[in-house]
Amino acid sequence: MDLLTNFPLWAAIAGIFFAQFVKVPIQFIATRKIDWSLLTSTGGMPSSHSAAVTGLATGVAIESGLGSPVFAVSAVFAIIVMFDATGVRRQAGEQAIVLNKLAADFQRLVDEAKLWQKKPAEQRQKELKELLGHKPIEVFFGGLTGILLTLILYYFFIW
Repeated sequence: MDLLTNFPLWAAIAGIFFAQFVKVPIQFIATRKIDWSLLTSTGGMPSSHSAAVTGLATGVAIESGLGSPVFAVSAVFAIIVMFDATGVRRQAGEQAIVLNKLAADFQRLVDEAKLWQKKPAEQRQKELKELLGHKPIEVFFGGLTGILLTLILYYFFIW
């Protein structure tokens, strides 16, 4: 039953779900198109990874204090996750964009040359996932989302 009352865990989970859900209206405001696939995708505004780890660290800070070793672990974990989101994962997404363009250009060349007129479905290339990482602003707002949501949850449900 301790799991059901683990505030930092539930704050992190709430951060993930809230950030994933809010991506849909934010994207709609930006593009005027509803994209429900954002509910389960990586990348985008705000970063749900950042919301989760900052929610976790904030929940730990509230329950254990800023001087506790478990807060230190959760804070370092949050920093690593957010750094990775703007670094390695973002670069992988940028490379996926270039590779997808190369694949499309190659396919157009093949089609124009009519070398492979009836290509079997299993030989068609899948596009690589381009929305892997985050821009620094997405990580910042994801982190801010996690902190603020955790404080709100604590105020309404724990305090």
